[in-house]
Amino acid sequence: MSPNDARRALSALRARINGSGAALLEDSRPIAPTALDRLGVLRTHRKSQRWSWRSEPVTPGLRTKQSWGWCFSPDGRVLVLIGEDTGSACLPGGTLEPGDQGDPAAALRREAFEEASVRISEPAYLGYLYDGSGHAYHDAGPCARVRMAAAITGCGPSARDGASEQTYGRLLATPEQAAELFDWGADRALQLDAVHAAREQLGLPRAVRQPLTELPPDGARMSLSPRCRNREVLP
Repeated sequence: MSPNDARRALSALRARINGSGAALLEDSRPIAPTALDRLGVLRTHRKSQRWSWRSEPVTPGLRTKQSWGWCFSPDGRVLVLIGEDTGSACLPGGTLEPGDQGDPAAALRREAFEEASVRISEPAYLGYLYDGSGHAYHDAGPCARVRMAAAITGCGPSARDGASEQTYGRLLATPEQAAELFDWGADRALQLDAVHAAREQLGLPRAVRQPLTELPPDGARMSLSPRCRNREVLP
């Protein structure tokens, strides 16, 4: 596409994900930029992560490489992080480190605080993605990439992540909107079913589709449900 047509197509895609109706443009640029526009979301290709979803515990002997989390706000939306260098989306989480002692929950609590300055309740296991090669992350060999769910119990000011050396944009989205930012293939529906089951266990409402919003850069207070208070764990 020409640059102008590409900007128009990207604005239309962002408006569809946002659920905000038509995008009003002037000279191919939005008149009222959304959070997706301001952060440049989807300006680069989505990374393909079309691994099969498995809801059972990780197979004994299979290495757990990473732990990613669906971290819920009190209104039932989830936290999505946006890389400032590429505009690509990711869930909070990352690779297990020696200090995590093989515990995916400990890794998620640590990563959520380091990447997004958020504290979360005790994570609940949802399942894992089976990666038969590991090559997508430059580490050959089959591995499990665990998915967990937790409630956000505190949100501090935005801070630079020491590992990636960038400050992530922090967006709240419905689980369905979040899934549209990733290239997960057909199994994403199975994962979303597990996500909503966990949301109900946390006593949180099902969020209605609405424009994605940024967490305030100076932090925010979170009002928790009684179930979430009982599960709160600080890093």
